[in-house]
Amino acid sequence: MERRELGKSGISIAPLMFGGNVFDWTIDQTTSFGLLDAFVGAGFNAVDTADVYSVWVPGHKGGESETVLGAWLKARGNRAKVVVATKCGAPLADDKKGLSAKWIKQACDDSLKRLQTDYIDLYQAHRDDTETPMEETLTTFADLIKAGKVRAIGCSNFTAPRIKEALATAKKLGVPRYETLQPLYNMTDRKVFEAELGPLCKAENIGVIPYYALAAGFLTGKYRSEADAGKSKRGGGMKKYLNPRGMGILDALDAVARRLDATPAQVAVAWLMTRPGVTAPIASATSGKQLDDLVAATKLKLDAAALEQLEKASAE
Repeated sequence: MERRELGKSGISIAPLMFGGNVFDWTIDQTTSFGLLDAFVGAGFNAVDTADVYSVWVPGHKGGESETVLGAWLKARGNRAKVVVATKCGAPLADDKKGLSAKWIKQACDDSLKRLQTDYIDLYQAHRDDTETPMEETLTTFADLIKAGKVRAIGCSNFTAPRIKEALATAKKLGVPRYETLQPLYNMTDRKVFEAELGPLCKAENIGVIPYYALAAGFLTGKYRSEADAGKSKRGGGMKKYLNPRGMGILDALDAVARRLDATPAQVAVAWLMTRPGVTAPIASATSGKQLDDLVAATKLKLDAAALEQLEKASAE
């Protein structure tokens, strides 16, 4: 299995990350364990989660996804073989959010307990925090790395100007920089990333691990009308894609999939893997069939005709 380095971190991963937001939300622990077993068994080695998953579920308080992942790591005894990426900073409660020194330290320790490990491979700032000085945030992350609790750091949902500021601040202070960016990027959501973020990450050798590789399921072709919204817990968010451009993208995915004997999901993920600067897309699966699609996507080769057809349909 091919390995790609996360920025300049020295950490290498297979070209697809499993999105752990589904653990103890849309799938239970038993199903989660089975999918993780199959994912690693297929040669992949990186899982992304966050402390905030899944605080939005009634009765949840956050940390549920990390707890499932931690239980699996302990049960399988394979911690050293798995690259664990998690995040902090998104609101868990009014007093549990942001990127202050106090909260980052507490959040890290809380995540380590839930993950049942003594280190996090990639610790990411989930949301920018303009109220906390950049120096404070980066110095705190540096302390965690020095303490052996974190191997490398990254950021998610940051703007290009703020990434530039973070890089300059890290250089000035002589502390570790953000080695990765986790942005929203897929065939339907291209404009923001491709305008500034992509070129910046490529120029600075920052690893890109985009989330919602399948646009929360839209690019699988599962949702083609508002009547399809009830097909899953994510269906309510599909309305924004149900427009002429979205339908055109699905038509192109269908056509390419038929010609290459693939599925629309496989084509969509394979397309993302061809994009300049992308290290590894993050995608979730809630069934063995969905996981098979993701695995197959990493082996699918899109020819020039396919790439041209997909570009024409998805260009913004």
